[in-house]
Amino acid sequence: MKRNIVFVINYFYPDYASTGQLLTELCLHIQHDFNITVIAAQPGYAGEKNEESKRITHDKLENISIIRIKLPKVDKQNKLSRLRFITTYFFYANILVLRQKNLDFIYTISQPPILGGLIGSLGKFFKRAKHIYNIQDFNPEQAEAVGFSKSKQLFKAARWMDTLNCKYADHIITVGQDMQETLMRRFADQKVTENTVINNWTNEQEIIPLSKKHPKVAEFIAENGWQDKFIVMYSGNLGLYYDLENVIKITKEFKDKKDLVFVFIGEGAVKKQMQQFVQENSLEQVYFLPYQPIENLKYSLNAADVHMVVNQKGIKGVSVPSKIYGVMAAGKSVLGVLESGSEAHRLIEKSGCGVVAEPQDYEETIRQLNVLYHLDRRELEATGARGRAYLEQHLRRDLSLEKYRKLLLSM
Repeated sequence: MKRNIVFVINYFYPDYASTGQLLTELCLHIQHDFNITVIAAQPGYAGEKNEESKRITHDKLENISIIRIKLPKVDKQNKLSRLRFITTYFFYANILVLRQKNLDFIYTISQPPILGGLIGSLGKFFKRAKHIYNIQDFNPEQAEAVGFSKSKQLFKAARWMDTLNCKYADHIITVGQDMQETLMRRFADQKVTENTVINNWTNEQEIIPLSKKHPKVAEFIAENGWQDKFIVMYSGNLGLYYDLENVIKITKEFKDKKDLVFVFIGEGAVKKQMQQFVQENSLEQVYFLPYQPIENLKYSLNAADVHMVVNQKGIKGVSVPSKIYGVMAAGKSVLGVLESGSEAHRLIEKSGCGVVAEPQDYEETIRQLNVLYHLDRRELEATGARGRAYLEQHLRRDLSLEKYRKLLLSM
């Protein structure tokens, strides 16, 4: 008899958020093993307008039942707006969990911060179901790293609450070894909840290395006027946790290199600030594009010569930038702005797919980018190819999906 599992994961197909894409693939992978219900927000991660008037709507994706919640529009730079968005989701997600019948498992993620785990804790208590807590980001550690608030008492209370969620969970999944170490520190000398490290992934059969001469890649490059350019790309969330509002300033140092362009693809809280810097400094070689349709992602990723994978200082052991997997799948060289010992830093060093600089060390970031810029083009391609080879051996999508499936079945 198939068990009933509810995923409370705020972003789900067709949202662009990386967690939404990952968990959509997970649900599709296990849909024949479990009766799955997903509770998620109406799509709108990339700022899409939603014309739906009803608060709660029902949808299907193959065998998966989806319950969607219409949430207020959010201004990610406004704390009150974010709070209203998060609390509305928390309120309705809890109601919808409590309405589920014959529930065996509740699967939650660490979004929204603290409250994602609390939904699982409350659901476990009231529904007598097992709680699987997937920590994609540790909070309040992530918020603390970027100075989201100066209240030490608030951070202390939030850390206590989320540690309680961890203790009450039946199983915890982290997405990096450095994050597992953070979990251990959370528990200090006490017995740690059963936990597993399962890496995030990309669809390496869909995202494959392609030459710039490939018709679709060449078309994307030509549409934007980047023929014969050395393209440095950042593709993903332009949010609060990446220091992009300062990383953008390194572009000024390359102003005289007419054959080099910087491309930022995505949306997020600091995008306007980044654009403002570019306008004020008349940087004609810096471009901003919206999120690309998923079916075109492999072409946009392959347009780059170098991809930037960045995190803010203090994010080590707190979060893993999922974009590293897509970049490695495309076989492109990486400029990592990452703390030593962090999961993505470790992957770049182990695979030999790029160079790294510490967050906030902008001079070293400029130096390392110059290293890649001056590399022989065949060596640059070979550097990226090493990342693809490592991913095929250790980080394939099917390996991670099967780890999830076996874990959930074992419970």
